[in-house]
Amino acid sequence: MTIHEEIQALCENANEAASKLALADTKTKNAVLLRFADALVENSEKILEANAEDLKRAEENGVPSTMLDRLKLTEARIEAIGSSIKDIATLDDPIGKGETWSRPSGIEISRVKVPLGVVAIIYEARPNVTADSIALCVKTGNSVILRGGKEAINTNKAVVAIAKSAIDSCELDPHCVELVTNTDRESATALMTMRGYVDVLIPRGGKGLIKSVVENATVPVIETGAGNCHLYVDESANIDMAVHVAINAKCSRPSVCNAIETLLVHASIAAKFLPEFAKTAAKFNVELRGCARTRVLIPDALEATDEDYYTEYNDYILAIRVVETVEDAIAHVNKYSTGHSEAIITSNDDNANKFLSEVNSAAVYVNASTRFTDGGEFGFGAEIGISTQKLHVRGPMGLSALTTEKYLIKGNGNVR
Repeated sequence: MTIHEEIQALCENANEAASKLALADTKTKNAVLLRFADALVENSEKILEANAEDLKRAEENGVPSTMLDRLKLTEARIEAIGSSIKDIATLDDPIGKGETWSRPSGIEISRVKVPLGVVAIIYEARPNVTADSIALCVKTGNSVILRGGKEAINTNKAVVAIAKSAIDSCELDPHCVELVTNTDRESATALMTMRGYVDVLIPRGGKGLIKSVVENATVPVIETGAGNCHLYVDESANIDMAVHVAINAKCSRPSVCNAIETLLVHASIAAKFLPEFAKTAAKFNVELRGCARTRVLIPDALEATDEDYYTEYNDYILAIRVVETVEDAIAHVNKYSTGHSEAIITSNDDNANKFLSEVNSAAVYVNASTRFTDGGEFGFGAEIGISTQKLHVRGPMGLSALTTEKYLIKGNGNVR
């Protein structure tokens, strides 16, 4: 059997399972999630053994330490994943929800939410994505086909086996969760072309992965993940707040998509702010790359190129630029950003509102870290990705993002 045939077989199984899962009631779907969450914690030792094997291989293959952090699981992280799945179980089920109205013709129209069908996800070495995606798709009655990176294959196998067992124990078809175990590039390419089997494909990963999916997929795609995020320190900013938020946004977890990659600073506050920020950033060994005015105030900073301002580092590297006005900051963001998350630190309401209204990104913050762009932090329990496009969803994708609409019309012999 060729790789294309293997992927098609998975898709056929997922399609058949999706038609049954779409009819499952909320109680049954929630029972699956609760069993899945408990089983993850109960089997944490097995998961950690598989994860240790993945980590060892990834380290031998030269995967950077910041990316190893995304791959690594601990008992605390597994418990957090289980907790988020239980949170999803408590959320309202969007399926079947909607509105009804009547028309002068006598027909009654209902618009209701229904599952998308089969959701495919191509992603990198993030085992939490495996668990979160399964939970969100089961809750919304969607089958999910998972194609993770080779670095996490053993961990993903362990998590998917646990999920399938939970699904089977609730008398649903375990084929509603399928894992592509072949991690050759050909398997990803095949999945991208499963038109008629896959209803939507969601890539989660770096710029290269997303570009490859967008350019090669023949199925509908929702772009997610790439996060060239910015923080702008306005002239009226509180210095202590600005340093605190900027350090959190860059250093709390630099490998994730909601970490900032560029820091913009108003010229009138740069002399006060930048030395303070650089002193704190040095504790985290952040490599700073700045414009000429930045390097006067931070002599150790390297020269920033135009390419630096376009780059999502996923590392302890930060580009800095001094700007003259809030308009300059907004223009920079809209030119270089990937449309993910941006923030302004300011005490000026007019500038805050201008930034909110004119920055063209999915999530825009005032006096808060971009690290909050997350399904759990937004109250969605988890996310299946953070959409950086405008159709059909934008920002963190929770339950409602995994639905489409269906019109149900009732009449009594009505004709037009």
